[in-house]
Amino acid sequence: MSTDSYGQGIQIADLTNAPNAATLAFNIVDALAGRSVMRFASASARNATLTSPVAGMMAALSTEKLLTWYDGSAWTVIGSGTSAWKNVPLASGYSHNGNSNGNFQYRVVNLFGEPTVMLQGALNVTYSGSSIANGGVVTSTTLPSTARPGSLRTVVIPCSDVSSVRITLKLDAQPDGHLKIYGTGTGADGTSKPPWIGFNGVFYSL
Repeated sequence: MSTDSYGQGIQIADLTNAPNAATLAFNIVDALAGRSVMRFASASARNATLTSPVAGMMAALSTEKLLTWYDGSAWTVIGSGTSAWKNVPLASGYSHNGNSNGNFQYRVVNLFGEPTVMLQGALNVTYSGSSIANGGVVTSTTLPSTARPGSLRTVVIPCSDVSSVRITLKLDAQPDGHLKIYGTGTGADGTSKPPWIGFNGVFYSL
């Protein structure tokens, strides 16, 4: 047997080899399949089939809509499919389109090979005295498991400077799927009751 001219280890039958159509076909097809972008229904289907992956293998996952690459030690994400924006389900005391920034929405994207939640839009917020509605938890129901971080993610978010001594607050993306805002109310520096809170350009990793 000889191998291909590109050093990829694809075996090619020599004229001196005994004729065997099945061996010839499998040597070519199996070698090329392992060097192409393989397609699987899901990551679990990929892992069940490729029990001994080789560095450089690539696999597309239909369910997750991800393109993955084996780097020699683990499968990593190198690309993702389209991910539609979805409205965050809001608790009482919050409404969409704060400061005309559009609905508060999320989607899962691929950022530098890592699944990440991207946020956009803004909220209108109500208060009882100086207390923010629902203790700062803006979600009426939890986000789906695909948008929940493995551990607490704390990020900075902007807010109105009207009725507020702050122009930024803190958002906690909780592992249970709820989103909670901190930083409003009355403190040593004064009172913060911003009528709207924004999320454009905010990301948190999963």
